[in-house]
Amino acid sequence: MAMFVSMTSSTTILLASALSIGVLHTLLGPDHYLPFVAMAKAGDWSRRKALVVTALCGVGHVAGSVILGLIGILFGFSLSRLEAFEASRGSWAAWALILFGLVYAVWGARRAVRGHRHTHVHAHANGTIHLHEHGHAKEHAHPHPSERRQSMTPWVLFVVFLLGPCEALIPLLMFPAAMESWTTLLLVTGTFGVATVTTMLVVVFASLEGIQRVSLPGFQRWSHSLAGITILLCGVAIQFLGL
Repeated sequence: MAMFVSMTSSTTILLASALSIGVLHTLLGPDHYLPFVAMAKAGDWSRRKALVVTALCGVGHVAGSVILGLIGILFGFSLSRLEAFEASRGSWAAWALILFGLVYAVWGARRAVRGHRHTHVHAHANGTIHLHEHGHAKEHAHPHPSERRQSMTPWVLFVVFLLGPCEALIPLLMFPAAMESWTTLLLVTGTFGVATVTTMLVVVFASLEGIQRVSLPGFQRWSHSLAGITILLCGVAIQFLGL
């Protein structure tokens, strides 16, 4: 009886830890939500699309570490070996965010400059003077809705999040849970995953609702470039600040 009570108590502690760690590690990691908010705003995504992309990337983010942890447990890999591999995955993901953000920011800046409209004064021989407004964007330089739907951006984000590790999951949750039972391992892993993805969805939705209430017409033309800079800074925060 005492053994059963002890096992139940430790399982409860692991489940509570999985829930709290899932929520906190998401809130403290701006890369878990800022890229989606920025891309949704710049790409004029619907709420449905923004949340679907966020959910898919969140599931991929958790699944990568879960699969690695299960392989380590099944084949008896040492915790230090798994942690070293997770650290390298984190570096890959950070550099991927930096590269993607940089490329997207440059593309957005070029698009904004090409799309800038300005006015010239035209004087004719008969003395008539008029203003002529035009832009430098070439024909079909702007993305059509069908082209935006086919954008590869969500898939790029998915790959980046698949690379990105959940650093706390394997050492703090999966290994201790595996020492209890496979049932405990599945419960703890599921709780962490649900907490992480749900927190991502809540923060993204709340952020988009808040941004919708703010009107900054002057910045709309630069929204893609600003989104790229946001993603780049998330990568920098991960790689150099350890967020």
